[in-house]
Amino acid sequence: MNFVEKLTGLLGPEKVTVNETILEHHSKDESHFEPVLPDVVVFPASTDDVQKIIQFAKEYKAPVVPFGSGSGLEGHAIPVHQGISVDFTQMNKIIELRPEDLIVKVQPGVTRLQLNQELNKHGLFFPVDPGADATIGGMAATNASGTQAVRYGVMRDQILDLEVILADGRLIHTGSLAKKSSSGYHLNSLFAGSEGTLGLFTEITLKLHGIPESIMAARACFPTVKQCVEAAVSILTAGIPIARMELVDDRSIAQVNAFSGTDFPEEPSLFLEFHGNEAGNEADTQFVQELLEEHQCYTFVFEKDSLKRAQLWKARHDLSYAFRHSNPKLQTINTDVCVPISKLPEMVDYARARIEAYGMDGAVLGHIGDGNFHTLTLFDPQDLEQTRKIERLNSEIVSFALSLGGTCTGEHGVGLGKIKYQRQEHGEALNVMTGIKNLLDPDNILNPGKMLPATTEVTL
Repeated sequence: MNFVEKLTGLLGPEKVTVNETILEHHSKDESHFEPVLPDVVVFPASTDDVQKIIQFAKEYKAPVVPFGSGSGLEGHAIPVHQGISVDFTQMNKIIELRPEDLIVKVQPGVTRLQLNQELNKHGLFFPVDPGADATIGGMAATNASGTQAVRYGVMRDQILDLEVILADGRLIHTGSLAKKSSSGYHLNSLFAGSEGTLGLFTEITLKLHGIPESIMAARACFPTVKQCVEAAVSILTAGIPIARMELVDDRSIAQVNAFSGTDFPEEPSLFLEFHGNEAGNEADTQFVQELLEEHQCYTFVFEKDSLKRAQLWKARHDLSYAFRHSNPKLQTINTDVCVPISKLPEMVDYARARIEAYGMDGAVLGHIGDGNFHTLTLFDPQDLEQTRKIERLNSEIVSFALSLGGTCTGEHGVGLGKIKYQRQEHGEALNVMTGIKNLLDPDNILNPGKMLPATTEVTL
């Protein structure tokens, strides 16, 4: 009996497949990295199924790669060493909702939109919004962020407890239902962002938030990107409780208009959103407008209408697709560096200058309210010279961000693309990380080839 037959006997034929189309679907994500076909795809329906898969993989020393919705941008779900792709779409139940405690417990295959659709019935919402309708498991695995992180924090800040299956098949819980704790090591923070390299999540317990009484969006235009960034820093240092603050440069606005049918002025812009009560939002928008005028803001338009607000944020979230669809032969590569707020103007200026120096078509945008911004650059993957240029450009932007005290990834994760910067960013701490990985996964079966360089020294 071969490997796949034994796995089928363990889980049942409806949960195991080697169908070519399904294998191909699980060979890639939204990144530009080369696809790799897994040997088999499995669809667990319970924690017990996941334990069986891990124990089977341990026996056969088979790689195990978790798969959510495939919306990752750094190759996390690509099975670079083949093995078993574990698709969590069947584990998509909301296990327990406790509105009075502002807590929900979900399986990892629940998607962001699915969760909020249920929460909204109770006047609650989950704030982490990476744009794509990603799974909660995938968002926890990459420590996802998004447009509302400036107010509500990133994925790691929302997690109260994780049920995790370790590489040896043990089941552990990393937290509790309490809002805070001083007990033990903070395992929530260790496993959140670990990209499936330390364990597979089977249940996730999250904090929730009440839907604000009033939500108001605004759009502000400036002569230059630098003035946009400087204005954003002014808002933050003034202590205004802004919920979203997005930079969208003029190149991006032009692409948005072409793709979404909008008619926004094609100027460097800030997209803003305020959460609170109506009187407070009115006061905050008035104060923000006065601040922005000091940075030569010449257009300030705000919207209370929910449909117009939705159009504004849909346009922002669709930006990557807007660029990709402009020429299907081209691909995009995204940086997602994050730097101290005071360094943002310098960082954004540098990125814009490097894109122009390389003669590439690209945009500067991002969640500048928390120092996280993106460059999105188009290139032809069949053109070797363009590919080399794009790799150099990306490397220069990341290295400059690190020189400013920043990080190589603010939200997309390490995956395959950012491994080469781990030593530069973490130094000796990288050896400690590798020691933790080897302690918890000595056979290196959990998403091998991700997060950590293969040659890193082990130090605990």
